[in-house]
Amino acid sequence: MSTSAQEFPPIPSVRSMLPHRYPILLVDKVLDYRPNEYIRAIKLVSGLDPYLQGHFPEHPVMPGVLIVEAMAQASGILGRLSFPERDKSCLLTELGETRFRRQVVPGDCLELYIVFEKQRKDFFWFHGTAKVDGELAASASFTARLT
Repeated sequence: MSTSAQEFPPIPSVRSMLPHRYPILLVDKVLDYRPNEYIRAIKLVSGLDPYLQGHFPEHPVMPGVLIVEAMAQASGILGRLSFPERDKSCLLTELGETRFRRQVVPGDCLELYIVFEKQRKDFFWFHGTAKVDGELAASASFTARLT
């Protein structure tokens, strides 16, 4: 399922869609999206990422909370693409059903897939998965407030 130029605007740059900047910007590229439905994005995990210097020096592993943060950032992009009139802020308000299944290490390409589930006023529900080479690394359900 790819997005054609006739259906949606071109895929935006991540920096234009999120207020985050290095070292906490955890989405490198949007691959595909469909407003009000889903987004596919990636995070390339590098041994130079500062959080890997101490987690853990002899065997670096991307912290699970940062995997979830990457999924939350991708959902923020989906929210802005789906509801451009709500572009002031996107704040994570709830996290649930979080599971970690595989370690994410330097050299991995973390594939983020976020599905928009529902909306109620300013609150939006999403479900996300993060995979490496098609293998599930993490999944979570979360709620965000878009204003």
